[in-house]
Amino acid sequence: MEISIELPVRHRLVLMAARIVLTLRHPVLVARFAMRLGYLPNPAAPTRYNELMLWRKIIDHNPLFVTLTDKLAAKAHIRAACPGLPLAETLWSGRNPEDIPAELLAGQVVVKTNHGCEMNIFVSGGRPARAEIMRKAKRWLRKRFGRRSGEWAYWPITPTVLVEEQLKLSGGMIATDKVHVCSGDISHVWAEDKLAARSHLFDGDGRPLPGRDPDYPRKDQSLPVSPALLDFVRQAIALAPRIAGDLDHARVDFLVTDKGLHAGEICIYSGAGYGTWTNPAIAERLERFWRLEDSAYLRRQHRGLSRLYAEALRARCALRATRKQLRA
Repeated sequence: MEISIELPVRHRLVLMAARIVLTLRHPVLVARFAMRLGYLPNPAAPTRYNELMLWRKIIDHNPLFVTLTDKLAAKAHIRAACPGLPLAETLWSGRNPEDIPAELLAGQVVVKTNHGCEMNIFVSGGRPARAEIMRKAKRWLRKRFGRRSGEWAYWPITPTVLVEEQLKLSGGMIATDKVHVCSGDISHVWAEDKLAARSHLFDGDGRPLPGRDPDYPRKDQSLPVSPALLDFVRQAIALAPRIAGDLDHARVDFLVTDKGLHAGEICIYSGAGYGTWTNPAIAERLERFWRLEDSAYLRRQHRGLSRLYAEALRARCALRATRKQLRA
């Protein structure tokens, strides 16, 4: 006989009221979400993967997110978590790009900023010219990344320019492993080779998964599964939980060179919260692994209306966990 378990009325009323309040307080984010993903989200009681990301942006302002999002601070975090894991060496950092030593820009390096994504200049053989590098770097420093998509963790970071060594990635085989970690468990791994425009998905045990990622959606863009690829994926699976710690969700990126696996970045708002896959099972895996009760917001004590909301959301999380156990 099927047992029906329902959330108490008081918790349902609190979550309904919270949905209205959060929607009215963040109308632009909610509207952009609906336009990008095709449905109206519930930012107060998220269920689907993209809703969970929206909830994180609006509600869960974990101070650790700032550290992990800052490209300089994240390196220190990774070194502490995995002392033996190689990282691209930071050769210089500062607030004024004019202070970058000329000899660095004569070599093969990457000039980037610490407070955003897609702010990278790959320098080789004195190209691009110093004037162009200065122009771009100064423009990036004036930009406050993440405002449009509500990616809160970028906002408190002090914008800084850094110059780091340019790793020679193993293009043509595998270049990057992106590991989605939820409370220490692996949801899936996304291995990609941008040079060859190919990728492949794997589960938490390193077994290939069907479906495609949004960057390379066609079947002919599948990255061949080789022993070397499987070895790198399994290495990344072993290391990623040490870096992510007890976070309810983080994407830990690794770079693959001819010398082996290197640490990359830690992504708190993967795809700015709008990521999709051609295989719906990937999002379902994330939704199953992502335990909202492990978030920093629900682990701490609250007062007043926030306490009522946190209690209602914890009760909802417990109910969903119970239902999963009964179904199993």
